[in-house]
Amino acid sequence: QVHVVESGGGLVQAGGSLRLSCAASRSIFSINAMGWYRQAPGKQRELVARITGGGSTNYADSVKGRFTISRDKAKNTVYLQMNSLSPEDTAVYYCNAVLFTVGGTTNYWGQGTQVTVSS
Repeated sequence: QVHVVESGGGLVQAGGSLRLSCAASRSIFSINAMGWYRQAPGKQRELVARITGGGSTNYADSVKGRFTISRDKAKNTVYLQMNSLSPEDTAVYYCNAVLFTVGGTTNYWGQGTQVTVSS
């Protein structure tokens, strides 16, 4: 199992930046993939960015060039640096951890952190 806890959300003006943090309860290198998802009111949860255990990353088209996912091995933490924020980025952001086991794939979620971008 793995527990993940997000932090770093808040209110920011359009064009501003925020950095989200996701602290994991175990070594992030023992986790097959970690990522950030977001869910805006009335919309489905969508993938924002993901990083695999091997370090490969992928991003939603809407955030490419603005958001960067990274990790700190020593702190077992994954970050999401968000720049050039727009009101369309307003959502609850969730950290996700994926473990591959003999029984299949298990997803673990944090409680979410609110990001609000004002125009």
